[in-house]
Amino acid sequence: MALGVVALLAVDVAPAVAGPAGSSPAERLRRDAEAIRALGVSGVQARAVGPGGREWVAVSGTAELGTGRPVRPDGYFRMASTSKTLVAVVVLQLEAEGRLSLDDTVEHWLPGVVRGGGNDGGRITVRNLLQHTSGIHDDLPGYTTPEEYYQQRYDVHEPEELVARAMAHAPDFRPGEGWGYSNTGYVLLDMIIERVSGRPAHREVEDRVLRPLGLDQTRWVGTSPVLPRPHARAYELFGPGAEVDVTEQVPVDHENLSWVTTTRDENRLFRGLLGGRLLPARQLAAMRRTVPVSAEVQLLWPGGRYGLGLVERPLSCGGSYWSHEGGDGGYITLNGVTGDGRRSVVVSMSEARGDSLEHVVEQEGAASALVDHALCAGGRGAR
Repeated sequence: MALGVVALLAVDVAPAVAGPAGSSPAERLRRDAEAIRALGVSGVQARAVGPGGREWVAVSGTAELGTGRPVRPDGYFRMASTSKTLVAVVVLQLEAEGRLSLDDTVEHWLPGVVRGGGNDGGRITVRNLLQHTSGIHDDLPGYTTPEEYYQQRYDVHEPEELVARAMAHAPDFRPGEGWGYSNTGYVLLDMIIERVSGRPAHREVEDRVLRPLGLDQTRWVGTSPVLPRPHARAYELFGPGAEVDVTEQVPVDHENLSWVTTTRDENRLFRGLLGGRLLPARQLAAMRRTVPVSAEVQLLWPGGRYGLGLVERPLSCGGSYWSHEGGDGGYITLNGVTGDGRRSVVVSMSEARGDSLEHVVEQEGAASALVDHALCAGGRGAR
């Protein structure tokens, strides 16, 4: 049985400044976290960071339905597709070192892998994979009912299997002539990183991203179905009366999606990236060179555009921000950082209301509003 709000915490660790609608950043973050909880999301944790490292934290809801256990502001959650930014950074670092080119074809690095069903790895570039302009059709395993979740949650899928599933389908469009979100494209990027470096992609991420930024709360858990403690239980809403605990599962793409993190570390990641600590100026500029996303994704990201493992979205106060959200196993996380890396925010929700498009858009909109308000707290946004 779902509980009402059982915990609401706001920690203002620096003097508040004026924010949207005349409220302080702490007050606004607290209200926005509560607005997400009011939709029926079981638990919410959010952390905003301002210039000079000033932080504001808010939590709402419960970490476990039926117990009243409060959400922890330092709880772990599945990073999910936010890890695409990690993969993109590694690829761009390898490019900066002259070890690969963004114009290299997939066939060059993975001969014979992208073939069949009209797919041609000789026409798809590394840049296409990074930007979701490859046309490769996604066909990753997944669950749409509680029964499927219980049947599939411990299944382990190797990268070659996931790519082979995609190759059974015709491309969605010719490379470079459309935009379509493709998890399979990032499976291929992991394989390319391993071919270039001689090491698994997650090892390269650890050495090239986590250690330089001190992200000691971000971990690759591989095929383990459990998260480090503390963490909120994660829930999936499949329909009326079908709110299922989906915390325990092996991510479909365990190489790419088995990262867990915290709001502290995710803020540090995006601040470090946009602040120029991970990439040379040329590679960061390439990462921020965007194309329009599909009409379907525009429903979730109004005005959004996609770069190389990085999303650009407009701010209500002017300018834009950079992000890459993630959703997997009941955890949905949105984030954002201003272009100068001075303001950032992360909000993680431990329930996915995915039973209808209306609920998906509603939850996305409430979380996007939290991000926008936190980044606009100081006035006009920065590109």
